[in-house]
Parts: sequence; structure tokens; C-alpha cells
Amino acid sequence: MEHCVELARDFGHRYHRETGVPVYFYEEAAIRPERKRLETIRRGQYEALRSEITQPERHPDVGEAKLHPTAGATVIGARKFLVAFNVNLGTSDLKVAKEIARAVKAPSSEFAHVKAIGLPLKKRGLVQVSMNIVDHEKNGLSPILELIRMEAKKWGIAVVETEVYGMIPAAALLDSASYYLQIADFDPNQVIELRLLEMLGDDEA
Repeated sequence: MEHCVELARDFGHRYHRETGVPVYFYEEAAIRPERKRLETIRRGQYEALRSEITQPERHPDVGEAKLHPTAGATVIGARKFLVAFNVNLGTSDLKVAKEIARAVKAPSSEFAHVKAIGLPLKKRGLVQVSMNIVDHEKNGLSPILELIRMEAKKWGIAVVETEVYGMIPAAALLDSASYYLQIADFDPNQVIELRLLEMLGDDEA
């Protein structure tokens, strides 16, 4: 991660030099602690930043305190692999999805590394709790799903299905498989394909 942070910051400076676009750093590459979370930097979107960029607390990390005339500003960071995980609920009531999303990301919940919102799936007559899991090692998929099932039960509805959007680390799925199968002392090296890939990598090295 230290190397990724160095790459992100070096790239941010080069990007600004070559394009003139101001740069903000986030997550592990953040220079200011309050900018670790992407939503903090994006607060108010382009319209707000356009009027607030001259304020010291909203100055870019690289470049002058003004937006590029056509490209605005850019956010560059270093972080763990993000998992986009969605849970579809058997209701068309968007309020339910929003309330459950609020429970997932509540300050009192254990899921500090999960960002969640409620969305309608109008064509299917369902609603969705759509999530970005920014650290699946600290907030695994299975505990999140169990909380959503528990919250949905309070509303008298069920989880219809889950979705993984885009790529996902094998470890994130294996952790959930181990959890639901209750495998004692599970080791990822027991997965033959992963072990073979590791052996091939050792041979190439």
C-alpha cells in the first residue's frame, strides 16, 4: 500500500503538470485526514466545488484553487479493492431499502467500511440496497447480508437475491463460503485452483 500511495501522489503531480487539472488525494493517499473519504471531497458535487474551491478547506492538494474550465477537478487515491455488492429485496417500497441502507451505514453499526444507498428496480418491482465495500477484510459480505436479512425481516420481506457488480477478490467469496458452510479452520490453499495458480507463480519467479 505504501508503494501505491507513492505512485498515486507522483501520478497526481504529473497529471496536473500535463493537464492543468487540480487534484485531490483520497483514501490511503489522502494528505489531509478529513479527505480520506471520497464523499467528503465530492460534497455538493461540481456546483458546490465551483463556488467553494477558493475556501482554504476546499483547496486542491495539487494546483491552484480554481477548476479547470472544461475538466473541473480530479480525485486520485490508493485503496484496497472495492467490492460492489447489491442486495435485492422482495418489495417495491423504496422506503424499506433506504431505511435498511441507513441501518447498514449507521455510526452505531460495525460496518464502518460500507457505503450503502437504497435504489428502486422499477422494471422488476423490487428495491435494492446498493453497497460499496471499501475493505472486505474488515467488513465481509456474509455479516452484511445477515444484517440486511434481519432488518428486512422486521418489515416482513425477504432477500430475493444478491449481486456482485464487476470484479471481486476470491478471498471475499471464500470468506462467505466458509461462513455459510461453517468450515472449521478453512485455509484458501485448500482451493485447488488457487493453489495451482500460486505454484505456477512460484515456478515463473
